[in-house]
Order: sequence, then C-alpha cells, then structure tokens
Amino acid sequence: MLARIRKATEDKEQGFTLIELLVVIVIIGILAAIAIPTFLNQREKAWARSAQSDLRNAATVMEEQFGETGTYPTTATAEMFKESDGNVIAITSADATGYCLGLTSDKLQGASGDDNSKYWSFNSATGSPANTTCA
Repeated sequence: MLARIRKATEDKEQGFTLIELLVVIVIIGILAAIAIPTFLNQREKAWARSAQSDLRNAATVMEEQFGETGTYPTTATAEMFKESDGNVIAITSADATGYCLGLTSDKLQGASGDDNSKYWSFNSATGSPANTTCA
C-alpha cells in the first residue's frame, strides 16, 4: 500500500480517473433507487398505524362515555379526542347500540394518488379500524 502511494507521488498521479468516479456515482445511484422508495413506504405505513391508533384511543373514550352516562355521545367536543398530527376524528354516527368514528388524515395518500387512504373508520360493531368511510 505504501509502495503504491510512493509510486503515485513520484509519478505525479493525482486523484481518480473519470471511469472510477463514474462507477462510484452509478453505485450510489443504484443504492438510492433502492433505498428511497423503501423509506417512503415505511413513512406511509407509520401514518396508517397512527390513524389506527388514534381510532382505537377514540373508541376507548366512547366506551368510557357510555360507561359513565349509559349512552354514546353524538357530537365530539374539542378536548374529547387527542389526535396525532394531521389526523382529525369525528363521530359519524351514534345511537343506543353503537357508533362509528371517522378519521381524515392530511398525510395519507393512496399509491395512485387517490384520496381513499385518507379516510379511516372505526365501527363499534366490527371493533377494528378499516380503511374506509363510515357506512
């Protein structure tokens, strides 16, 4: 290694060749093409999980209200639900037997650019969040 450095110094070789630089740039480009879509997909999944978590927490609040008053609330107050950044929860429907919560998210967007992924719901009959609006 030292012999190569000495020889390069004596021969006045400086820097890398154009081919070496191009090979490095191509390798970096290939790695970026693989990494960037994966990273963006992970962000989308995290936002979807955030929506699901917010809906489950809101469902707990609804059940707590039912336990205290014997009825599900039909309108939400400002301090009733604590949503994550970009999420907005509303009570879509509520009666004596159940409720449906709707969530709209600024951050979620479908793969084709449509708005379907922006809407989530939690129906007390099914007991789990779904990537749809309340029916």
